[in-house]
Amino acid sequence: QVQLVESGGGLVQAGESLRLSCAASGRTFSNYGMGWFRQAPEKEREFVAAISGRSTSIYYTDSVKGRFTISRDNAKNTVYLQMNNLKPEDTAIYYCATPYSIFTVPRNKNDYGYWGQGTQVTVSS
Repeated sequence: QVQLVESGGGLVQAGESLRLSCAASGRTFSNYGMGWFRQAPEKEREFVAAISGRSTSIYYTDSVKGRFTISRDNAKNTVYLQMNNLKPEDTAIYYCATPYSIFTVPRNKNDYGYWGQGTQVTVSS
């Protein structure tokens, strides 16, 4: 059974940084892509970043490019999202996810079969 557990959210001021972590268990971590998504109140869940199993392919949504960095440590079965220069519009619940299919790095949330419980990120102005 695949399980994902996020941590690292919190309340920060604009311009500050946070690092989110997501610990995975239940299957061979390095064979699967990992993604981060976020959902603000009354908005659709949106793609933020994704990384392939061996970190050879990385994708970001345009609004976070240059500010966020996704990475993973396969020895620790953990994926990270380093968020710098945070803005109030980054406020959301952040979810990590992993797809059903091996060796894929989707950007569509419908291709992800396993989700964490989410961690709240609040950025004040």
